[in-house]
Amino acid sequence: MTTATVTDPAAPRGARPWRAVLRTEARLFGREPAGIFWILGFPTLLLVVLGCIPSFRDPDPGLGGIRLVDAYVPVSVLLSMIVSGLQSMPPVVTGYRERGILRRMSTTPVRPGALLGTQMGLHGAAAVVSTCLSLAVGRLAFDVALPRQAFGYALALLLAVLAALALGALVSALSRTSKIAGAIGSVVFFPMMFCAGVWLPVRAMPGTLARVVELTPFGAAAQALDQAASGDWPSWAHLGVLAVWAVVLSTAAARWFRWE
Repeated sequence: MTTATVTDPAAPRGARPWRAVLRTEARLFGREPAGIFWILGFPTLLLVVLGCIPSFRDPDPGLGGIRLVDAYVPVSVLLSMIVSGLQSMPPVVTGYRERGILRRMSTTPVRPGALLGTQMGLHGAAAVVSTCLSLAVGRLAFDVALPRQAFGYALALLLAVLAALALGALVSALSRTSKIAGAIGSVVFFPMMFCAGVWLPVRAMPGTLARVVELTPFGAAAQALDQAASGDWPSWAHLGVLAVWAVVLSTAAARWFRWE
C-alpha cells in the first residue's frame, strides 16, 4: 500500500542517529495517506459497514449467543496488523534496498538496522492505534463490550503485532524488489485474512478447520483476543502459538535479510 520513499541518510549532528531516523521516517509515514487509510481507516470502516447490517446486530446461536458485530471487532483488529505487516511495510523496506539507500546508510552513523527497527515500530504503533479506534467505534456505535480481560487482551495483542511484523520482515527479507514484495504480500494476504476470520469468524468454523486455522498466527490471535474480550484469560496454547510464530519468523527474517 505504501510506496517507498528516499530517506536522507545523513543524521543531523548533535542528535542520536536513531532519533534522526525516527523523525524522518515518521514524517514520511505521515505523508502516505493511502497507507494510513488502509491501516487505520479500512478495518474500522469494514466494521461500520458490517455493523450496519441488521442481522449482524442480532444474537447468533451459532456463536454462543453473541452478535456477529461482536465477533468482528477482533477481526478488524487483526486486519490492521495484516495490512501493516504484509502490504505496507515490505514495499518500503525493499524499496530502500532496491534504491541503494540501505547501502549508503552503512557508511554513515545511521545504521540500516535503525531504519528497519523504526519501520517496524511505526507500523506496529499504527496497528495499535487502529485497534483502539476499532474498539472505540464498536463500543460507541454498536454497543460492543470492551475487553473484559484487559491484561490478557493486551498480551495477545502484543504477540499478534510481533508476529505480524515478523511476517512482514520475512517478506522483506525474501523480496529483492518492492514489486516482488507486493506480489508476495498479496499472495499471503488473503489466506491470512481467512485465518483471521474476515469471511467466517474462527469460532464459527467447523471443528477440524478451526483446529488447523488456530495453528496459524492470526487464527490463534483471533481466538486469544476473542477469549480475552469475553472475560477469560487467553488460552496458553494460543499465546504459545503466537510466541512460536513470532520467534520463528523473526529468526528466519534475520537469517535471510540482506541490506544490499
